[in-house]
Parts: sequence; structure tokens; C-alpha cells
Amino acid sequence: MTAQHTTDEVFGITRQLPLNYVERDTVDKKLREELDAGHHIVIYGSSKQGKTSLRKHCLNEEEYILVQCSNKSDMADLHANILKRAGFEITQSSKKSSSGKNKVIVSAKAGVKGSLFGWGASGEISSGGEGETTNTSELTTAPLELDIDDVNDVIAALSSIEFKKQIVLEDFHYLPYETQRDFSVELKAFHESSDFTFIVVGVWLEDNRLIVYNGDLTGRVISVNADRWSADELKEVIHTGGCLLGVTFDDEFSSNLIEIARESVYVVQEACRRACLGEGIKATSGKHVIIGKGINVDALVKDIVDQQSARYDGFLTNFSDGFQETELEMHKWLLYPILCAEIEALEKGLKYRDIKNILFEKHPRKGDLNPGNITQSLQSSASLQVKKNIMPIIVDYDQSSKTLHIVDKGFLIWLQHQDMSELLEDVSLPA
Repeated sequence: MTAQHTTDEVFGITRQLPLNYVERDTVDKKLREELDAGHHIVIYGSSKQGKTSLRKHCLNEEEYILVQCSNKSDMADLHANILKRAGFEITQSSKKSSSGKNKVIVSAKAGVKGSLFGWGASGEISSGGEGETTNTSELTTAPLELDIDDVNDVIAALSSIEFKKQIVLEDFHYLPYETQRDFSVELKAFHESSDFTFIVVGVWLEDNRLIVYNGDLTGRVISVNADRWSADELKEVIHTGGCLLGVTFDDEFSSNLIEIARESVYVVQEACRRACLGEGIKATSGKHVIIGKGINVDALVKDIVDQQSARYDGFLTNFSDGFQETELEMHKWLLYPILCAEIEALEKGLKYRDIKNILFEKHPRKGDLNPGNITQSLQSSASLQVKKNIMPIIVDYDQSSKTLHIVDKGFLIWLQHQDMSELLEDVSLPA
């Protein structure tokens, strides 16, 4: 009997791994090889390109802990989240660290055992209070008092329970810039002083983001680009999903969809889902049906990205406002080269020198504009979006190649259907 699946289970966005998940040799194979080698790994790419699915597919759920990053987290928060998910309970101490902050007391939850050698005690870690003595042993067990900002204390705490799992930092790009940079510095300490392995997942198109923050990570961190989807891989996504539902997608529909989707696996998945539902296919079909014949694919894709119109309009408005009102209005003017560029140029990314030349010509200050102001605004573009709650982010600046990237492929498709003069006018820029 043919297995039954709903259309939403196959092509829809679910919390589980998509049923039509397709392995990519340049992505899945590389990730597995680097995991086996015990390297720290950065998984990067545009939003909705399968980074989380890649992690779920290649990592054993029992072998890692997941830390969801937040735009409000500093290093102390990040350390605390790692320790909590490793099995610790955290309470505040009355003692101060060298930074003037209160130290914390971490105690392993019941069932978590390890050695406390090096902390002035030995035996099993208890889940009780400070200096507690168990009734079944003469050994004194005590929680650890540590400086939550100190990476060495965090390493010692994890080592004390013989922690062996990988540590996944999901949505790393949400962290404030300072926290991302500080973690990149700490990662060298984790690498040299422990066997702990980190997998960092973020939305950007920069191969060596963490190395830009800390050059000492060269050779210590391996990047995996989850952004690229070839036409053959997207065809396999469509074909595999069709087989699960007992249908076949029209060749012309598939070809047009792959061309218009601009490598967006999300757009491909959603277009296939809507095409199936439009033909009345809500679950695995008992009869063979051809899907997509005669469908206006361009209109279908436009309808999909138009659902994000409010978010894209909000991005333009909020980004143009910048962090605060300034005379130069640099973030607003950064939108000018974006909105005036050809879509193909945006796909490749806008080079700093081209952005600078355009602004020297169009900005009210023209050639008197300080290039440092342009650089500073580009470098803060991601943190501005996070502060303005534009999530996932839409643009990101690659400092190593000095390139401004669009990291939301739906935004590129959306721009194709907009009147650019109207968009420029909406953010008070010259048409």
C-alpha cells in the first residue's frame, strides 16, 4: 500500500524535516566530513534556504544541544544559555567578579554527573545548595561559583560534567554585533582549551564571517555554504515531492519555476504546494495527475512573494530611518544604489566602490561625503535591521569582500514587480 502524505507535509513549511529533503553533495557531504573531523563549523546562507533542515538532517539530535540566539543577548546571556542546556541550574551569587558583576552559582541538575577536580572538591555533582553534604556519601559535593563572563570558567564548568555534545548556535546573526565579535574571540579559547565543538548557523553570504571578527580562527573554523541550489537539485526537490504525492509536475512548469525562483528553495516548495492544492491534491493521490500545466508561473510566484510586501515595505521605511535622525541620513542613502540596481547586479552583490561612486554623485554632500561614513553605515546594516526587528534580515555587508548582499531571495523577486520610482519616493529619495 502506498504511504499517505498530505501536501503540506511534503511541500509546506513544517517543524520537522521536509519529506522531500534532497541532499546536496557540496553541502551535506562536506558538513558530515567536517563534523567527523571535529571542526568548528559555520553554516551560512540566505533566509529560507534550508540551513535548519541541513542541520536536522546531518546532526543526530541526541548528540547536540541547541541554543537559540537572541538580539538581546550579551556574552553572559549566551554563556548562561549554553550552561542551562548542558544541564546546569543557575542562581546568582552575592560575590562580585573582577568586572563588578555578580558571580553565579551553577549546579548540575539531578542525574547529571561529573568530576569536580580543579574546583576544590571531588565526587558527584549534586543539585543541592552550596556546601551541601549528601546522606549517602561522606564526600562533600558543591556547586560551582563562577564568573559567567569568563570563558575559562564556562569551559571548566562544562568539563566538570564531562560534557560531550556539540553546541549549535542557531540564528547567530540575531546577536548584537559586539556579542558576535566577542564570541569569535572566545571561540579560539574553546578550541585550544577544550574538545567542545560549535556549529554556528547564520544568515549571511560571507564565507569567513567569524574569521573577519577574529583572524586567529583561520584554519580553526570551516564554513559550509547552504545558499546555493543548482537547477538539477531544485528539479529533484520537485520530482521527489511529486513522487510522495503520486503526481507528476509538468516539465514547462518546473523549468519556468526554477528560472523565476532565483535559487530560492522556499519559493519552489511553496509554488509546488499551491499548484497541487489548485488541482485539488491535498494528499497522496490514488490516480496519476499532471500538475502545473497551463499555470502562469510568474503570477504564482508574484503572489507568493507579495505575501511579504508589508515586511519589505517595512524594511525600506525602518532601514531608511537609521538608528536615529542624522544630518547625513546614510542608511536612507544606502537604499538608493539598491533600488536603482538591476536585479542581476543585486544577485551578485553591490561592491563598496560602486556604492561609494553612486553616493558621491547623488548624495547632497556629493564628493565631500566622508567614505568612512559609508563604511560605518554598511557595517552596521545588519545590526540596524535586528534592532528594528526586521527578521529575517534582508541586506548584509560582507566586510572581507566589501560587498553588500541581498540575503532574502524573495525580496529580489518582489523588487522585479515594483515601480522603483514609487519606492524611492516612499523613502524620500530622488527618482
